[in-house]
Amino acid sequence: MNLVIDIGNSISKLAIFDQDSCHNIQTLEEIIEADIQTLLSQYPGITHSIISSVRKECPLAAGCLQEMGVSVLLLDHQTPVPIKNRYLTKETLGYDRMAAAVEANARFPGQNILLIDMGTAITIDFISADNEYLGGNISPGLLMRFRSLHEFTGRLPLVEPAEQGKFLGDDTQSAIRAGVQKGIIFELDGYINAQKKRYPDLQVLMTGGDAIFFDKKLKNSIFVDLNLNLFGLHRILEYNVE
Repeated sequence: MNLVIDIGNSISKLAIFDQDSCHNIQTLEEIIEADIQTLLSQYPGITHSIISSVRKECPLAAGCLQEMGVSVLLLDHQTPVPIKNRYLTKETLGYDRMAAAVEANARFPGQNILLIDMGTAITIDFISADNEYLGGNISPGLLMRFRSLHEFTGRLPLVEPAEQGKFLGDDTQSAIRAGVQKGIIFELDGYINAQKKRYPDLQVLMTGGDAIFFDKKLKNSIFVDLNLNLFGLHRILEYNVE
């Protein structure tokens, strides 16, 4: 059994993998030693783990696992992965982006893939049919856009995401909501349509916390998996163990 730990900007996830089966996914704001000890007591067969982190919990989690006899792989830009990484500044590439790219490539081998991650930031990445990660774009995520309008202006209110049929707002709140949410929809459909002109066989995948909010609103057909990163991290771990 393997333990996968994904420590993100806003939330962290823990998951147990038994071969290709995923069990007991937990979403936490912060991982503490007791969380790891509880998991190891529930699953004494855990022998290997992988940690992907953008925060400071990583050393704590790694030390706790090593003390309890679990092998730890700390993901970084030098970790071998089963696809070719063509990013020019590999040390600055988010580990979550690479993990998701690895899993997307495994699910659609030999195909061109556009991968959208709807997290704190929106990332749009491209994996070629030659199993190469070629990079992508980063823009503010849903909540970041709402917050920026409130925090960088004098009078605009902080608006929450919500279902809204209005194309044009007829008050300030609906105008902000339509501007942010419709803006993201047009942005994503624009990227997808542009890439489909270049690659008619394009596969589009979406992951991240806001994926469910947007997947049915896009004109294009997409595959959604909220835990793509976890499966990708497990695949990277297995690749290195083997």
